[in-house]
Amino acid sequence: MIHHKILFLDIDGTILTPDDTIENSTKEAVRSVQEKGLEVFLATGRPLHEIREIGEELNVQSFIGYNGAYAVHKGSDVFIEPMSRETIEFFLDVAKKREHDLVMYTNGQNVLSSFETKRIKEFIEKFHLKHNVLFETKYLDDILGVSVLNLGKEEPALYEAAGNIHLAAVNVEGIKEHGYDVIRDSVNKGVAVGKVLDLLGIEKEDAIAFGDAMNDKEMLSLVGDGFAMGNANPDLYEYAKHRTTSVTDSGVYNGLKSLGLV
Repeated sequence: MIHHKILFLDIDGTILTPDDTIENSTKEAVRSVQEKGLEVFLATGRPLHEIREIGEELNVQSFIGYNGAYAVHKGSDVFIEPMSRETIEFFLDVAKKREHDLVMYTNGQNVLSSFETKRIKEFIEKFHLKHNVLFETKYLDDILGVSVLNLGKEEPALYEAAGNIHLAAVNVEGIKEHGYDVIRDSVNKGVAVGKVLDLLGIEKEDAIAFGDAMNDKEMLSLVGDGFAMGNANPDLYEYAKHRTTSVTDSGVYNGLKSLGLV
């Protein structure tokens, strides 16, 4: 008898391959668990206004976005948690002094520190960002998440000095060498998954999650069956109960198969 009730899927490097496609095996796996009655959420660092097409391709209507700052269940908001104005002002000051780039996200727009730098242009192209505006102070109270670009290996600590946050490398080729997501200690994928489980009355032992990057560690640690992809950041493996194959080798399908769900 199947005891699992819900599945959380990261997007980049988990269901989305490096060439921005979703394997047929992944689509089949998602369809299979949906037919068995499992709830399916996409849980991503991306802004929700940029992933609707991915949701439509998988017939998924429930999302956790902005690394846990906003959750939607079948069209209804579960919660929304903007970052503090003081933290964003601190980030802007550090970025200006160190010539870093910021991509900030509101509920509806990508707020850029610049349109002109090489790293920003690469990031927009890689993630197909469409709803882009230049930063103005009017956005300070509405920022749900931040990606920091053009950092050296020792520079994440400059932002972590803000307190109660850490930076997680973006596990995407061409970006992971210098790009990081800002993860809040009190607002992350794991916290968001916990709130969704409480809302739906589901025990964590009955939840499954797949991820590949360090912004997934809290989520994989929380659920009963956490899977790290074969292409994951090696540091992620200690936080996952299971390890599956890579995103280009039916990783989600094989993981769910091992649980008897496909």
